[in-house]
Amino acid sequence: MDRRRFLTAGLAGAVAAPLIGKYTGAQAQAQVTLKLHHFLPPMSNGHAHMLAPWAKQVEADSAGRIKIDIFPSMQLGGTPPQLYDQARDGVVDIVWTLPGSTAGRFPTTEVFELPFVAARRGIVNAKASQEFANAHLKDEVKDVKILSYWAHDHGLIHANKLIKTMEDLKGLKLRNPTRLAGEALKALGAVSVGMPVPQVPEALAQKVIDGAVVPWEVVPAVKVHELVKFHTEIPGSPTLYTASFFLAMNKAKYDGLPADLKAVLDKSSTMAFAERAGTMWDEQGAKVEAMVRARGNTISAISQEEKARWIKACEPVAEAWIKQVKEKGLDGGKLIDAARALVAKHDKA
Repeated sequence: MDRRRFLTAGLAGAVAAPLIGKYTGAQAQAQVTLKLHHFLPPMSNGHAHMLAPWAKQVEADSAGRIKIDIFPSMQLGGTPPQLYDQARDGVVDIVWTLPGSTAGRFPTTEVFELPFVAARRGIVNAKASQEFANAHLKDEVKDVKILSYWAHDHGLIHANKLIKTMEDLKGLKLRNPTRLAGEALKALGAVSVGMPVPQVPEALAQKVIDGAVVPWEVVPAVKVHELVKFHTEIPGSPTLYTASFFLAMNKAKYDGLPADLKAVLDKSSTMAFAERAGTMWDEQGAKVEAMVRARGNTISAISQEEKARWIKACEPVAEAWIKQVKEKGLDGGKLIDAARALVAKHDKA
């Protein structure tokens, strides 16, 4: 009986083995698996409503020949400022990161991070920055394949006190996302503290900082609405600040893809991805704002007259930046003019 069972099992295995081998071989030939690494948790809007749908679209468009595995929360190791180099060096295949995480390394991108350059809406900033990148950014990012470059919607000041005027900011320790957002906060009288966004919850809980400057979209992922009760809007366009982002791929990995799979990635990248990202920021930001309002937190806006004071106070930040990038061979004034023209163009669309 045991011998019959053994022979039966062996026969079944012999029949199944060619099928299994054939299936595995076909899968191995047809599928390219890419590792995408980023800094926010999987419940974040950026992961759930931007990266995950994009990965599914790429898989569908390639008929399953490209699969993108997403690793959130720095699961593959390192820190957020190291993400760009992880893509460059092939530690991972694709990263979502902020050029502002490595201050001064990508000076051309800083034009969108200057105070009162960006628009209120994410879709405007995303499209404007991608078009700007097409014309001005190639030399600074030639060591990777940039799949998209975009900027988010208006950022707010989330703090443990109500802010109505510049004087209310005096001495307030506020987290900044980028070097130039930090310079703007200093110009307004705040104490600027640079840190990657994943560190914000603990810093707020431990009272290392009094607040943070982030867009609505990221608020739930880092529990800002649970740790502070006041949220200050800067009305209209231009807005106080935005941060910009890279979706960057290892160059050798991209170059090694077959032409048809490159075309699949290209189709959903650059402006197509920027539009996806900008739409996500606007849609999810509105939902987060409604949630925070329903929770009972205080959402207010400074007056237009006060905003004019803030714009004036921040003018030296742009002037200093123009001088700094001149030393790197860049015409900062022209870059600012180009960025503002693109923001105006897409704001009218």
